[in-house]
Amino acid sequence: MDNKIRLYLDTSVISALFDYRNPERQSLTENFFNELYNFSIYVSVITLAEVDKTPDEELREQMEEVMMGHIVLSLTDDIVILVNEYIKFKAVPKKHEGDAFHIALATMNKMDYLLSWNFKHLLRQKTREIVNMVNTINNLKKIEIITPAEIL
Repeated sequence: MDNKIRLYLDTSVISALFDYRNPERQSLTENFFNELYNFSIYVSVITLAEVDKTPDEELREQMEEVMMGHIVLSLTDDIVILVNEYIKFKAVPKKHEGDAFHIALATMNKMDYLLSWNFKHLLRQKTREIVNMVNTINNLKKIEIITPAEIL
């Protein structure tokens, strides 16, 4: 059995590798990707769908290449139910339910950490508190939502 730390990557982590507008974040993300062998890495059908919407074909292909070889998590009815709970308790706004899907996928698949650069919806203290309250109410494991820089 693999005893590596299980990490779920949301789309912002993949795209940060190619975001030349933010060199510091890009460098921190590159440092994380240089250490991938230390972890079990997961993405999801949500991540794939978000990358697929990237209008720049070359960038989209680069991001798809980064995701190749990682385990892709699928949606289940339980995940959709949990997404609705996160929205109901205002962990994530309804119009950004994709972020709630990332959290629910990481939670239901027992990830150790959800990695993100999304400070607007995922890395907020309020979001983390509400998510873990909902998880506790539903007898689910708490999920840590952190940046790639924090895992190294």
